[in-house]
Amino acid sequence: MHAAGNAVLLAAAALLVAAPADAAQGPSIGKESFGKLADGTRVDRYTLRNAHGMRVRILTYGGIIQMLDVPDRKGREANVALGFATLKDYVDKNGGPYFGALIGRYANRIAKGRFTLDGKTYRLPVNNGPNSLHGGIKGFNTKVWKATVVRGRGTVGLRLTYVSKAGEEGYPGTLTTSVTYTLGTANRLRLDYRATTDKATIVNLTNHSYFNLAGEGTGDAYGHLLQVNASRYTPTDSTQIPTGKLAPVKGTPFDFTRPHTIGERIRANDPQLLVGHGYDHNFVLNQRRPGEPVLAATVTEPRSGRVLRLSTTQPGVQLYTGNYLDGSLIGTSGHAYRQGDAFALETQHFPDSPNHPNFPSTVLRPGQVFTSTTTYAFSTTR
Repeated sequence: MHAAGNAVLLAAAALLVAAPADAAQGPSIGKESFGKLADGTRVDRYTLRNAHGMRVRILTYGGIIQMLDVPDRKGREANVALGFATLKDYVDKNGGPYFGALIGRYANRIAKGRFTLDGKTYRLPVNNGPNSLHGGIKGFNTKVWKATVVRGRGTVGLRLTYVSKAGEEGYPGTLTTSVTYTLGTANRLRLDYRATTDKATIVNLTNHSYFNLAGEGTGDAYGHLLQVNASRYTPTDSTQIPTGKLAPVKGTPFDFTRPHTIGERIRANDPQLLVGHGYDHNFVLNQRRPGEPVLAATVTEPRSGRVLRLSTTQPGVQLYTGNYLDGSLIGTSGHAYRQGDAFALETQHFPDSPNHPNFPSTVLRPGQVFTSTTTYAFSTTR
């Protein structure tokens, strides 16, 4: 969708400035250089770690979770997040997969790249067939965010901030966004999103990490057991725009109310699976009240015993099964990524919400504060 050509000059990485965590010290955070953009802008990599084998590496470029190490049932650590080894690859190649990136101003698709707000129609760049996807051609995944270290009682965190000027990618209002990544003594990574605006606008923020709990680059994720706390989903048209219906999952391959492997029904002759070349759909989470934190999904990888429990305050989660990975991208382990090699669970408001009055609103006005929280909790089975 976008490419920066030879827009990156890589710099040698500096040594981490923080010592590894231990039980007495609690979690730690370190910083190193990850290179420079062509205009000289420095990109840093921060590493959060605790004493229980969890390590998260985050780039100031795109707010990208580059690597996420967690132990298996035998205590062996492995990186379970897909990504690239170099900044150049992120700049040149991450406009399609969005590995690990923060997505905004609007995550997912907006039909025909336009929406109407307060009687005015706004036009956005079209970068996914006839639609606008993930904030446009140069969304939040391409920006260098300002970083601030945040320390709490028994936690360390990284707050990333970006100011999107009025008119950027066609969106109204100046939007100030911060995302805080927090790691404590337990193997839980918490993301807190916050946004304010000086003019009415729309906002939908998420993180686009891809996971393979057996380890990045180890093969497909079709054997992972998935359970989603959703009795409805939003079917789409042939361009992957929601029809507006909140359809029941019962009796369909989208019924993950009880655990099923990701690959069990992915090749079923279902029109929705054919449109997305697999799962690429928004699930309507079972919330009692808007903004209520709920357990959205649980994923278990039987061989390693790793378990991911995803909780969020958002009303939806997009399940994407890496349908367009074609072997042309080489990941951090040096292995090619192929179709189905990972899954993404993108917590979000529904796709194309500005054009569907029956969907939860994504409008943000001056004086209001958008907030949401998503937590990735890792554990193991016996």
